Amino acid sequence: MGEKTYLKWYNKVGYGSGDVAGNVVYALLSSFVMIYLTDTVGLNSGVVGTLMMFSKLFDGVTDIFFGSMIDKTKSRMGKVRPWMFGGFFGCAVTLAAIFAIPVDLGTGAKYAWFFIAYTLLNAVFYTANNIAYSALTALITKNGSERVQMGSIRFMFAFGTSLLIQTITVDFVKSMGGGAEGWRTVAVIYAVIGLIVNSISVFSVRELSQNEPEAAQEIREEKAEKYSLGDAVKLLASNKFYLIICCVYILTQIYTATLNMGIYFMTYILGDASLLGAFSMAINIPLIAGLLFTPVLVKKMKGMYKINLTGYLLATAARGMVIVGGYLGNLPIMLFFSGVAALGMSPLQGDLNALIASCSEYTFLTKRRRIDGTMFSCTSLGVKIGGGIGTALAGWLLAASGYVPNAGTQVNSCINMLYFMYLWIPMIINLVIALLLSRLKVE
Repeated sequence: MGEKTYLKWYNKVGYGSGDVAGNVVYALLSSFVMIYLTDTVGLNSGVVGTLMMFSKLFDGVTDIFFGSMIDKTKSRMGKVRPWMFGGFFGCAVTLAAIFAIPVDLGTGAKYAWFFIAYTLLNAVFYTANNIAYSALTALITKNGSERVQMGSIRFMFAFGTSLLIQTITVDFVKSMGGGAEGWRTVAVIYAVIGLIVNSISVFSVRELSQNEPEAAQEIREEKAEKYSLGDAVKLLASNKFYLIICCVYILTQIYTATLNMGIYFMTYILGDASLLGAFSMAINIPLIAGLLFTPVLVKKMKGMYKINLTGYLLATAARGMVIVGGYLGNLPIMLFFSGVAALGMSPLQGDLNALIASCSEYTFLTKRRRIDGTMFSCTSLGVKIGGGIGTALAGWLLAASGYVPNAGTQVNSCINMLYFMYLWIPMIINLVIALLLSRLKVE
């Protein structure tokens, strides 16, 4: 007898579309916030990077806090959907605020405006929305194959959105008047689109009720006593697979954030900022293609471990060839092997939520505690800490190298730093992830 199914095709697509909303926020921030702040608002990249890092201190606390709050929530909408729905209203407002800094403000006021809006977006609203969205994977189906399918569909929407935003935003800003006005208008439009799609995603699925046989059985098996935030932290710390997944998630986001700083590499090394769109297509199209086949590959290889590890070994080798192409100045080689690396990375992107769900099952089976929301805090934690570190690191490295905003040419130290940031850091990160994946036998 086959495993019970819970979802129709439209439930899976509806769920996956939620990452359009998430990546409207993430792609715009990771790809363009630094160059907006340095070249339009006139802020120092090193100071911005430092502010981002301080902002992450708040993020590290709020992720587990919101995960714990979600676990304790009971409503007619379920435990996670209210947080996903309400959280994005705050995301929309604060995203628009970040790209609406008045250019005539004093320098100190500009930094304060950015820090407050950026921290509220990441530490509060995006946290609540993203943890809830990720936790839905474990709460709307108990079918492992469906979870992998949902993850693949989700990330197809995610990478498709990133591809679109990275391809059109530079010209879109120009068409909206350019400068501060253009960035503000584009951010508002993206925020509204995200709000609409997030709402559609929320109401396209339902959480399993306590009357479902599987859910009722787990409720009977769980320990009756309540647990505190401290207890939740201890449960997470005792799960070695959670710690590995958290590290992998952070590293993948640093990787992405570093590549998204490619607009500097395109502008000052390759001489054409619009090439960011070409590289975005070279990366995201293979990722989307790979996600289409991930459920089949996972089933054929009887699990996620082998396909994930093999994929990242391939990705590491391919990023090495991107380095070769970069120093040769050979654009076709760079584009081709960027695509190969992305293809190798696609299985992990597709089954990562299923891995976290398996990790949550591991805690339940060994500790008899159900902490799905807290467990999925690693997704929001990874996005924010990884993305924040990646963007902040880029700011620090640019400042240290002597970067001059809007300069026709940059000094040699800056040129060398751009090579290191865009070529070497991604390859090193892929190698470290491959090593971590060799230990991730949660299944």
